[in-house]
Amino acid sequence: MTRVSSLGPLRQREFAWYFASRSVNQSGSVMAGIALTFAVLDLTGSASDLGVVMAARMTPMVVLLLWGGVIADRFSRTVVIQVSNVVSGLTQAAIAVLVLTHSAQIWQIVVLSLVNGAASAFSFPALASVLPQLVVRDQLQQANALMSISRNALMVLGPSVGALIVVTVGSGWALAVDAATWLVSAALLLPVRLPPVDRLDVSMGMFADLKAGWGYFVGTTWLWVVVLAFGAINALTGVWLVVGPAVAQDTIGRQGWGLVLSAEAIGLLLTALVLLRVRLSRPLLTGMVGTAVGALPMITLGIHPHLMLLVVIALLAGIGGELFGLGWNLAMQEHVPGDMLSRASSYDALGSLIATPLGTLVAGPLALAVGSRATLVGAGVLYLAICALVLTSRSVRTLPRSDSSVATTDMTSLS
Repeated sequence: MTRVSSLGPLRQREFAWYFASRSVNQSGSVMAGIALTFAVLDLTGSASDLGVVMAARMTPMVVLLLWGGVIADRFSRTVVIQVSNVVSGLTQAAIAVLVLTHSAQIWQIVVLSLVNGAASAFSFPALASVLPQLVVRDQLQQANALMSISRNALMVLGPSVGALIVVTVGSGWALAVDAATWLVSAALLLPVRLPPVDRLDVSMGMFADLKAGWGYFVGTTWLWVVVLAFGAINALTGVWLVVGPAVAQDTIGRQGWGLVLSAEAIGLLLTALVLLRVRLSRPLLTGMVGTAVGALPMITLGIHPHLMLLVVIALLAGIGGELFGLGWNLAMQEHVPGDMLSRASSYDALGSLIATPLGTLVAGPLALAVGSRATLVGAGVLYLAICALVLTSRSVRTLPRSDSSVATTDMTSLS
């Protein structure tokens, strides 16, 4: 694959505008987490209040995701994304104003975060399903890789820039920058026109649409097997996020922990660059093998927390994570019918995320009960076992790339 063909999606007008929109949006989002964290801590100094704010954003996302999938399958996905972006931008702007005027109260931030989370619940399924409408089928892998490159590069740079803004001019201005990116992102979608398609029959009712989506989900073996597995894997990842920093602080140090996380982000970025030109033929087989590598940093930190070893293994975990990310996107975009893709994505997100809060809540008490390093090793081993179990599914191992003869791959037949 040549460099010219690797960048081919950017020569398609609709994708180029969408790519610009998402890049601007993500540039603000990667710094918003740091800004909101320090805004809450500056306001009350309470980690519990910070947890309430985080939960306020996550809860409506989980509750409303399925409805977001129905909406995205019924209406124009770019319009759904635009409306969500405007709502998110206005709520972030309101928080920024409250912080900058020193009039913020924690309940106000919680309410605005609830609205922000609700908006995200409707945009997520649309974002997960719009790409096949923007590029021709044989450029889906390159389009996904380009999106990953933008996202991963911003993940490397964004937190540092966000922290710099917070330190120099304050968290309120960082939130204001994020609010502006949401609104600019919505504006950049205005030139995007999706192919005209048949919509869902609105006379069926939204519950009927949800039921149809559920029927497709449980009837597609590779889909529910992987989503069920990631419900557990994401919960186990909470051990890494909660217990990992505590063990790292006493072994490789805080700076070392930062290097490990940076190495993982670099692995994600480098792999996305490679996948611009190297074709995945078995997306889920490759992806699940890559996912299994994600267990190794937990096991290594628990058994032998050596900095350079952890950096190398974290780099490999980043490579594996990007292999799964692209493989999963391709599996969904190429094999799920266009008029079902948003609902399937919403069931995917719900199943994958629903146990994540439980994992983060249980990790701390479990570490106190059996020891932090034993908890990391146990979580890593269970993580590996889940990946191995998924690979016993023939539908996962053998799922191929789809060819252009599949009806739902036609650009003019997608919803």
